Amino acid sequence: MSVKARTRFAPSPTGELHIGGVRTAIFSWLLARHTGGEFYIRIEDTDKERYVAGATRRILEAFDWLGIDLDGGPDHEELRTMPSDEDYPGALDDGEYKGIPGPFVQSQRLPIYKQWAEWLVAHGYAYRAVETPEELARMRAEAQARGQKNFVFREEMRLRTDIHPDEPHVIRMRVLPRDGQTSFDDLIKGRLTFDNAQVDDQVLLKMDGFPTYHLAVVVDDHLQGVTHVLRGDDWLPSAPKHVLLYRYFGWPEPKWAHLPNVLGTDGRKLSKRHGAQSVFEFRDQGYLPEALINFLALLGWAPGGGDEQNVFTRDELIAKFSIERVGSSPAIFDYNKLDWLNGVHIRRLSDEDLAERLVPFLVRAGIPMDSPAHRALLLAIVPHIKERIKKLTDAAPMIDFFFGDIATPPAEALIGPKMDRQSSLEALRATYQLVASFKPFEDAPLEQAMRALCAELQLKPTQLFTIVRNAVTGKPITPPLFATMAILGRETCLLRLDRAMICLRAHA
Repeated sequence: MSVKARTRFAPSPTGELHIGGVRTAIFSWLLARHTGGEFYIRIEDTDKERYVAGATRRILEAFDWLGIDLDGGPDHEELRTMPSDEDYPGALDDGEYKGIPGPFVQSQRLPIYKQWAEWLVAHGYAYRAVETPEELARMRAEAQARGQKNFVFREEMRLRTDIHPDEPHVIRMRVLPRDGQTSFDDLIKGRLTFDNAQVDDQVLLKMDGFPTYHLAVVVDDHLQGVTHVLRGDDWLPSAPKHVLLYRYFGWPEPKWAHLPNVLGTDGRKLSKRHGAQSVFEFRDQGYLPEALINFLALLGWAPGGGDEQNVFTRDELIAKFSIERVGSSPAIFDYNKLDWLNGVHIRRLSDEDLAERLVPFLVRAGIPMDSPAHRALLLAIVPHIKERIKKLTDAAPMIDFFFGDIATPPAEALIGPKMDRQSSLEALRATYQLVASFKPFEDAPLEQAMRALCAELQLKPTQLFTIVRNAVTGKPITPPLFATMAILGRETCLLRLDRAMICLRAHA
């Protein structure tokens, strides 16, 4: 086994958990689990302006739904002391139970960032500055007027140098050497080199005492023992700043891995226009967590070595995952493949498990599930729809007619293909007589008898079965017809067939 990896996922509580971020979390989790290491979550809530109350709770709930287990993260006490009470029943009782030091909420770590920012100043790697946002905007505009495309702030641009540590100011890092380069190895992209002249003197500590992402992520990853930093390509421009900070502090660098972006089928970066974006949108659209993890793991990773497997359980993903098999090209988010995978994972569920997962979707569609009889009826139906649904939301419109009365279809729906009203009425009358007396009223014998009736009436099965299906279900597409009739029962079938005949006679 390779060296144990300690990885983290560090979302900002600024809204719903984006599916691209979930892919990063899954890769980090798989790497930790594959190597027998640890995976934890850290809440980066230092952007006070964009903070959304309830977002942290939703992030933790999403991890629970996905089944991504944590070895560390904010516990009840930390969550309760956030700017808004984010306590969550499924939170850890002790965030440090695997030895990863907390707190796991950045707003509760401010003295730590202050300490290390001052260390950088004291050792010549950072400096104090007081330029206001308005002054910086003017500098940026003047630079653009001179034809400078990328404005890079440097120490010599400061409007003041006589700054006392007790007055409001920011702390900026020095990029050293100014005319040199910063290089590092990336597990996915190989050797990367950046010109320091294009790297600005980043603000590390803001006037309000809160760190920027750049200081906080480096300090936290080091103090919490992160060995591998997995993040999206979007963070590449920030990478040289983080590498320099590690070197200024004299800390060993983690292994870097910048994951390829996820694109829509149109080749553009995945966004809201491509469909569902948050974990809960996928959940509410009827996707299984097993299928979503399987699908996201394949966005940029493949087992390799001639292994063509596409359908994985969690344990199989953990066993086969390696960061070396993550490609550098953008991955395509294909809903058709996700739907296919979801259907496969649905068929892998036991009937009892699938029935239980369908319940909230049926209730949401207005189908009662509040009695043992309704649950037993659902369990009888499930084997006959398992092969026919790709999402949990597909079930309700396919089976609602089992749980309540139906409106009799219009006369035109009760006339079979290439048949007229009279011949369709005769077919319904013959079916009624068969159903009224046929025993046993079970799937296979009923199908045999109905096929014999087709021959007797000189009708093709498609003709007779279309009429009967519409009459007893009110739908052109249902679970298998004879299983449906057997589950509905003789009396319900007779009632609906009688209504269909009345309808046809009324339209003579």
